[in-house]
Amino acid sequence: MQVHNVQQGTPEWHALRSSYFTASEAPAMMGASKYQTRTDLLAMKKTGIVEEVTPQQQAIFDRGHATEELARPLVEEMLGEELYPIVGTSGNLLASMDGATMLGDTLFEHKLWNQGVVAQIRAGELQPHYYWQLEQQLLVSGAERVIFVCSDGTNTNFEHLEYRPVDGRREQLLAGWAQFEEDLGNFEVKEAKVEAIGAAPDQLPALRIDVTGMVTASNLDAFKAHALSVIGNINTELSTDKDFADADATVKWCGEVEDKLKAAKEHALSQTESIDVLFKAIDDITAETRRKRLELTSLVRARKESIRTDIVMDAAKALKAHIDQIDGTLGGRIRMPRVAADFAGAIKGKKSVSSLQEAADAELARAKIEASRIADGIRVNQATMNDLAKDHKFLFHDFQELVLKANDDLVALIKVRIDEHEKEQAELKRQQDEKAEQQRQQEELRKQQAAEQVAQQSAQEPVQEKPVTQQAVDPAPTATPITSAAPAVQQSTDDGQRIKLGDIVARLGFALTADFLHTLGFLPAEVKAGAKLYRASDFPLICAALIQHIQAVQAERAAA
Repeated sequence: MQVHNVQQGTPEWHALRSSYFTASEAPAMMGASKYQTRTDLLAMKKTGIVEEVTPQQQAIFDRGHATEELARPLVEEMLGEELYPIVGTSGNLLASMDGATMLGDTLFEHKLWNQGVVAQIRAGELQPHYYWQLEQQLLVSGAERVIFVCSDGTNTNFEHLEYRPVDGRREQLLAGWAQFEEDLGNFEVKEAKVEAIGAAPDQLPALRIDVTGMVTASNLDAFKAHALSVIGNINTELSTDKDFADADATVKWCGEVEDKLKAAKEHALSQTESIDVLFKAIDDITAETRRKRLELTSLVRARKESIRTDIVMDAAKALKAHIDQIDGTLGGRIRMPRVAADFAGAIKGKKSVSSLQEAADAELARAKIEASRIADGIRVNQATMNDLAKDHKFLFHDFQELVLKANDDLVALIKVRIDEHEKEQAELKRQQDEKAEQQRQQEELRKQQAAEQVAQQSAQEPVQEKPVTQQAVDPAPTATPITSAAPAVQQSTDDGQRIKLGDIVARLGFALTADFLHTLGFLPAEVKAGAKLYRASDFPLICAALIQHIQAVQAERAAA
């Protein structure tokens, strides 16, 4: 906070305030002020014209300053510390504090004794009209709390509460001022509107009727012509506050004319029982007046409803345009949620066009502020997701819903999901490794059992050495034997069944070449499409020859 050496109420203080958004203006900016509308604040900031203070208002201000001075020692005694008035700024925000401690951790704000404020303090819940000012004071000063006091400067009438920042309000306040600054740039000052006062048509001339068995004197014809002319000229095109005020006044006027005509008719009737011309004229005027009254009543009601609908629809469109603009900045994958805005509720009870528009504009500003706050949170969460889960985004298909969480909650959820995923992957790898080990062990067991079976067969059928005969195809070039001499093998009876070298390798479980089989005394029986085929019946003999070869190699190694 930057502290300014100016005293509250001085010209220097007023000049400083004109360049900043002040804490006392925060309630109006948020549409919560009891004394100033948001539109009025926009106009004041745009033009720099401040409404003159009336003598009555100045008297209240002076009394408030006097009681503030009397209440300050009472608060100092309560805190055990001295308080100093201070004016500070932070960015484009300003706050004038009635008092602050030397360390600046506690502020003092005083309001003149008021039963309504006292009731809020005793209930422990301040209205927005008060807490937005306190939130800005805390934001600008960096203080921890405000001692909010309502008093008349005496111990007898002295109520207070301790106000601390409320979660979320600071963000709302900053978003509100950002939206206000944007609206201020686009704001156009409109001509001040004088309150519309309705005017009914000029009064009709007094209707004079004297009857003595017959009409003896009457200006009925002239009265009728004038009355119908006036009624015919009544405006039924309603658009401005003035038009509506005129229409409301005219409706009352029509009712009065009807009552007067009825009275004139009854007066004449009391003098004679049958004067058709007189009564017909009066009835005609009465009927026309009534028709116009009903027409205007219907038009006023319909037009007011139309204007209310137009104002609500225009505000809703403006909010949608604002949200669409935000959506364009979120990258396409994420879209803004629906932002609630009760424009119909905001204008309820408003009578004039200007008050309807002001209420809708205030609700629109509130909804825009809320939308901007949500968008800022989404952007923070997007950055968090890109930082913490850039390699695990496939775990967050529901990010549209997660993006609306508080950032701390999102961080925790991201870590939990990634941790659970890594545990699942580790468990899956463990299971795969365990399965592979089981398969390896089963394969080793199968090979061992196959070798034992071959060994048993070999032991039961001794191998007789005899020269190998060439069959079917020319042998492959003789490979250099691994042992000093290849064992002679007894060939089986050829039953016509063949087995590929690859099938022999698959059965044995290790690599074997045709050249090596040749050194053991086994030649292909056939060659088809480049594949060397052996007698299927020779497979037991091949196994026995391999065992003999291995035993021979083992014996040589032992002898060496």
